Amino acid sequence: MVEVRSRFVTFHPPANARFLIGDFTDWDKRPIPISSPLTLEFPPHSYIEYAFLDEQGQPFPDPDNPHKAQNPWWSYPRAIELPGFRYEAPPRPSGEGKGVHRHRLESTVFGGTRRYYVYEPSQSPRATLYIQDGVAYYRTAQFADIAEALCEHGEIEPLRMVFIEPEDRRTEYWFNPKYEEFLLREIIPAVEGHYGKTEQKGLWGASLGGVVSAWLAWRNPQLFQVVGTQSACLTLEPGGNDSYTAPEWLTQQYAQAERLPLRFYCETGQIEWLLAPNRRFAAMLQDKGYPHAYTERPSGHNWMTWRQGLAPGLRYLFGMAR
Repeated sequence: MVEVRSRFVTFHPPANARFLIGDFTDWDKRPIPISSPLTLEFPPHSYIEYAFLDEQGQPFPDPDNPHKAQNPWWSYPRAIELPGFRYEAPPRPSGEGKGVHRHRLESTVFGGTRRYYVYEPSQSPRATLYIQDGVAYYRTAQFADIAEALCEHGEIEPLRMVFIEPEDRRTEYWFNPKYEEFLLREIIPAVEGHYGKTEQKGLWGASLGGVVSAWLAWRNPQLFQVVGTQSACLTLEPGGNDSYTAPEWLTQQYAQAERLPLRFYCETGQIEWLLAPNRRFAAMLQDKGYPHAYTERPSGHNWMTWRQGLAPGLRYLFGMAR
């Protein structure tokens, strides 16, 4: 059970709760002991996701809160909306369009069958956007519908979207040369062989998918021109296993290199451990003179945050007026 008052939320733990977790605790990295009602303050107009841990350390939902989070990976987060929270609903297309086409690829890089989905607009696309965590962006975020609606309204140019699904995202997205080879030598040739080439290519992803997108663009600026990152997990270093407090290696690489011909859309939530690293990445982009947009939302490391950034990101990276 929760009580909401302005910026304050009081959490009433059920009998078997031992810890409170959420975006504000880095989920299970900094759980807050709880045995009686606990009041926390959040940014104004926030959207908050949370859960409890039992004495075995297993997460479970608040039984008194039926408001489920839009989470494609976990079933236990529950949501709270503070007074004044306003969900910026993405635009919806008027028709069904050409839809998304499912593909399978026999990967020699990873030694198995991989799946990806391609949204092909009704008009010939000038750009192709390669999207990490493809199934979540396609199904949960409905990214293709948003792109089709924006194109329908004349706000962006026709855009092809390739939704790439990983098998082990932590391993594949952690500065992994095999994932780079998979994308460059298998996915892109397969897409272009079936649908044709476009003038421009871009990358998009959230969390680990965001950092691998920025990394791939840094390594291949001759191939990619635009990058969208949402809550990019910039606290990584090659060969490490700490995604919370490791040095911000990729930001350092960009800072030390000559400015590359890249354009960025970056955003993050104000209730997550990646706020400061993303602020520093945006500051680096500003210092280096990269064309970019940076946005913060009063929410956390979740799909409510990310879904609201899809239309603004597409408008900035592929807008007709830019």
